[in-house]
Amino acid sequence: MKIHRMHDEPRRREEDRLRLLPAFDAAGGLRPGAAKVVSDATGVPEATAYGVASFYHLLARPDVDVRVCTGLSCRMAGADAALSALQRGGAAVEGCACLGQCDRAPAALQTDPGGGGHFTPLQARRSEAAAAGAGQGAEVWTLAPYGAPHLTPDDAELAINLAGADDLSWAALAQARVEGADAVLQKVDDAKLRGRGGAGFPAGFKWRAVARNADRDPVVICNADEGEPGTFKDREVMAQRPHLMLEGMAIAAHAVGASELVIYLRAEFKAPREALLAAIASARAAGHLDGLSVELALGHGAYICGEETALLEALEGRRGMPRHKPPFPTDSGYLGRPTLMNNVETFACIPAIVRRGGAWFAGLGAGDASGTKLYPISGDVARPGVYELPLGASFETLLAAAGGVTGGALLAFSPGGASSGLLPASMADIALDFGPLQEAGSMLGSAGVVVLNDTRDPLAATLTRARFFREESCGQCAPCRVGTQVLVRLLERMQAAVAAGEALSDSDRAALERVSWQMEEGSICGLGQAAPIPVKHLLRWFT
Repeated sequence: MKIHRMHDEPRRREEDRLRLLPAFDAAGGLRPGAAKVVSDATGVPEATAYGVASFYHLLARPDVDVRVCTGLSCRMAGADAALSALQRGGAAVEGCACLGQCDRAPAALQTDPGGGGHFTPLQARRSEAAAAGAGQGAEVWTLAPYGAPHLTPDDAELAINLAGADDLSWAALAQARVEGADAVLQKVDDAKLRGRGGAGFPAGFKWRAVARNADRDPVVICNADEGEPGTFKDREVMAQRPHLMLEGMAIAAHAVGASELVIYLRAEFKAPREALLAAIASARAAGHLDGLSVELALGHGAYICGEETALLEALEGRRGMPRHKPPFPTDSGYLGRPTLMNNVETFACIPAIVRRGGAWFAGLGAGDASGTKLYPISGDVARPGVYELPLGASFETLLAAAGGVTGGALLAFSPGGASSGLLPASMADIALDFGPLQEAGSMLGSAGVVVLNDTRDPLAATLTRARFFREESCGQCAPCRVGTQVLVRLLERMQAAVAAGEALSDSDRAALERVSWQMEEGSICGLGQAAPIPVKHLLRWFT
């Protein structure tokens, strides 16, 4: 019998937890008996192991063969018809939240029969020939590999340049090591770089906060769990320029005194994972990662884990529920250590900032904005894809780059993912930047732009997003857990009233406004605080 001293217990339990979710990956998810197997392997009590795994969609439903995205862009492209047709095929098929493939809508995810958390993203395609052979009015859909995405063409004045080639020399890291950590921190300050993941927090401030704790073994984490509906830019950075992101992380580690890198990657991203693994091996062989450990941890299907403290909970083998702050991750994050967490695009900006200077990067923005920005755009546009433009470029500029509106005139657009709501066509000249969008009652967020033409129903679009937030609420706080359900019920009632030719009642409008306020003021994290924005926009501009 192995005897543990009492003071060893907390560390042992912590190590057991770290092995929990990878063990469920190896077991193929929460299959019958899996919780007992994982409990025996990790030492985590079976009930606890089951409770953690059941929180994550991909682990909780391992029996699903195909998941069809029912996000807004995919629904606009026929996802509902595809889902119904594929369900008639006999396989276990169900709808799911946004898969981060909005430019290839309608998107689907096929489970690897080998298990182990491996999935293959595909595209549902209507087969006209097969439909003709199946009889009049038949909907026949098949699954097929994706085509190549639309990317901004090569340009010398881009910080990332997805169409360019990775610099395998890692010259920026070499330069950073020569110049020293203080010089790198100053360049990040001079660049006025704001986080590209959603909140737009000043990167330099966060980096310096961690650097002040360099004596406490800090860690650098990349949030690559891109899950905001309408967003797929980080997917392409990892697939097209993985060395750029890794080099940015290594530079960050040098600047803040860290020796450990962790990438929390969305499990649905197959091509990015393969590209990252190859890049890590190549960089390791070339000596670029000497003195640095690199861990690639897979997410398991929980939108809330895009919130930084929920991500930390997942990494530590718990349900992905946001933590109360303070303490902030820069002081006490992963395993209680000072933690620098940025998203993929933010790290990918760093090599250019080091090579060419902070002032150069700051000068790339439009107006008072700093740097370039990756804008993913989908929906009713001719060329959905990822476009790198000056931060602060107008929506009209982005729309022109994507070939304009298809299927009708412009009705509305989301400037920054589901949380940003819908803005009317009359605001098409707005700058896609943090300040102007906040002043308009919206947000830049992840910059996931979705375009609706004038044949679309803004109420149906808002209801789609309200249902998404209801399903993805972690349930920890009542304002969000209950509020998201009430918003859906009220919007469904509103939809029924409209179908019957009736107007929204004053009492229902008041209820929508009251619940929205309660969620904004009382929710613990950004999900509950932002979920009412689409509803407020619907009431303001489209009713």
